[in-house]
Amino acid sequence: MEARLSKRAGITGVGFCVPERILTNRDLEKLVDTSDEWIRTRTGISERRVAEKGTGTSDLASVASKKALQGAGLKPEDVDLIIAATTTPDMPLPSTACFVQAKIGASRAAAFDLGAACAGFIYGLVTAEQFILSGLYKNILVIGADVISSYIDWTDRSTCVLFGDGAGAAVVKEVSSGGILSSVLGSDGNYAELLKICAGGSKYPATQETVGSKSHYLKMSGSEVFKLAVRGMSDAVLQALAKAGVSKEEIVCFIPHQANQRIIDAVSERLDFPKERVFMNLEKYGNTSSASCIIALCEALEQGKIKKKDKVVLTTFGSGLVWGAVVMEW
Repeated sequence: MEARLSKRAGITGVGFCVPERILTNRDLEKLVDTSDEWIRTRTGISERRVAEKGTGTSDLASVASKKALQGAGLKPEDVDLIIAATTTPDMPLPSTACFVQAKIGASRAAAFDLGAACAGFIYGLVTAEQFILSGLYKNILVIGADVISSYIDWTDRSTCVLFGDGAGAAVVKEVSSGGILSSVLGSDGNYAELLKICAGGSKYPATQETVGSKSHYLKMSGSEVFKLAVRGMSDAVLQALAKAGVSKEEIVCFIPHQANQRIIDAVSERLDFPKERVFMNLEKYGNTSSASCIIALCEALEQGKIKKKDKVVLTTFGSGLVWGAVVMEW
């Protein structure tokens, strides 16, 4: 069992926000050659939320943040640091975290963005934990938010059926009991080509050519990502459990990245987690990228799936390739 400091960081408040607009599988039948049955049987998704044009990631993130602060019993001015995990910032600069800071009135907070694709929230959570353990900050707002619909080619059946928009936030601070027991983060840039948005950065800035070639849209090699996601999340969970000295049987709620039901089923089977302990909400939201795990955590709490002293595992996987897992006691 890994030796840990006596001080421990934990989540004391959560909140999430999704757009009002619902895009169903039936709606997608009108856009691409697909069907409700095809999507549901291959992904487990029935609908997803899509932001209205002009909605920034910070808009959803700010609503989620206010809910998280309310749940933690804090005021915006109590926040010392805002970490916004996103790959769909409002604009290249300034950071989305700075927009959130202004919108919620967190006048004392430092703020920065963190880019770890779908693993963003867990990367942000682990980063926040280090600031708490070091004593540098007391109250940290960790956000996972993406308006991924802005980067989706709605004529590409392989990607448009999978993703949705959303934001979640958590207040992280020192706790007297429970909290984060262990964490594992990983990456392998050798597989970067499997899931990417080529244009819009410094290497391929926007031009007529990049727009014409649809290089600003998300591209994914689904079958390869599937295999690596199953292995990456499974291994990360096993490593995190070992570091925490916690057995699989002690885990009350397992919250995997909400990307695809087949991936979730494969990971759960590999880890031997009973279905009744695996939380899923991708049917109504799809893959909300960095918001996936925190939105699922919010709903698991709302539905009473997690109670005081329960041990919980979160794991996720995304472009990079990056992955991570966290073991917590609520």
